[in-house]
Amino acid sequence: MRRDLILIALAMFTWGLGEGLFIYFQPLYLQALGSNPITIGTILGAMGVAMTIAHIPAGYLADKFGRRPILWASWFLGMVATWIMALGNTLPVFIVGMLMYGLTSFVMSPLNSYITTARGKFTVQRAITLISAAYNLGAISGPWVGGAIGDRVGLRPVYLVSALVFVASNLVIYFIRPQPIDIPHSETKQKGLPWNRQYVGFLGIVFLAMFATYLPQPLSSNFLQNERGLTFSQIGRLGSMASLGIVVLNLILGHLDSRLGFIISQAAVGLFALLLWQGTGTIWFALGYFLLGGYRVARSLATAQARNLVHQANMGLAYGVTETVGSFAVIVAPLLAGYLYQQEPTQIYSYSFGLIILSLLLSARFAPRHKTDPIMQDSLYNPKKENLA
Repeated sequence: MRRDLILIALAMFTWGLGEGLFIYFQPLYLQALGSNPITIGTILGAMGVAMTIAHIPAGYLADKFGRRPILWASWFLGMVATWIMALGNTLPVFIVGMLMYGLTSFVMSPLNSYITTARGKFTVQRAITLISAAYNLGAISGPWVGGAIGDRVGLRPVYLVSALVFVASNLVIYFIRPQPIDIPHSETKQKGLPWNRQYVGFLGIVFLAMFATYLPQPLSSNFLQNERGLTFSQIGRLGSMASLGIVVLNLILGHLDSRLGFIISQAAVGLFALLLWQGTGTIWFALGYFLLGGYRVARSLATAQARNLVHQANMGLAYGVTETVGSFAVIVAPLLAGYLYQQEPTQIYSYSFGLIILSLLLSARFAPRHKTDPIMQDSLYNPKKENLA
């Protein structure tokens, strides 16, 4: 494994640890600050907006000016946002921190572009899922520790610990090396992304898949605490199971064809919705959260499939558009989840299960079929190239 890929993996591992401390407790902390289910859904939808608006500009800027500066900016912004959440003790201040943290998702397209270029002999899907596994390996212990802290001293100190972990993650990311900027050929400039019908059609599948698989997630912590009586520690352990599931599913599905893995990972989240809908004990909930890892894997494999549909010079922009479509689903899904939860909490799972069945059928029929992508030549990694950034 190349040096830069190791540094990215280490930075993602520490980031996963820091984010895992609080991410599963966000809806519960919002509830503690006075929010009802519809308000929580609206706030999470607003965070989805923050997660969406920067993907395409970030991908474009990464293609034009280099990936490393965008990665540095995202890591720094995430650290500052977490300190705001940790130090703010009112709902408005906390929401500001949440929205700032949501903006850090613009890292995904330049990050995936950086990974793709630094992957060496790995395939795209293998490299992306491996780094995702590193992140979630760190996230395994985060929810367990966060839940234990929450039961003993409340949730606010959890954010303080997380902010300190993010400082360490920032120190690691600053050691990655620059990469060459790919200059598009004239024929690539003429074609561009908008005229690639296969890619545009695939984006519709991505939206439905991400919407269906995210719908049961935003209020599951509230469901488990309010409807099933679980404690912070129990919910934290379920979050750890989800991270473990992401690691295992990444390592397994990352070896498969990206299209097949994309379908299997959606099916795993469908089983999560079914188990929380019909399950009656923590064993079933734990199994469901393990399978929930399929959501993150599906996003990674959607990106891997997009790489096969565009020219390398448009890679960052294509990744940005793909992430934007996936993030747009994160805007809409919490709003519907809040409404459904207000009507009947279990409806978020029954609706999700039905939509995932539809998404599976469409993915099996229309998702692109491609052979494994060719490995990039070593010349792409020559540090003596000009236009490094």
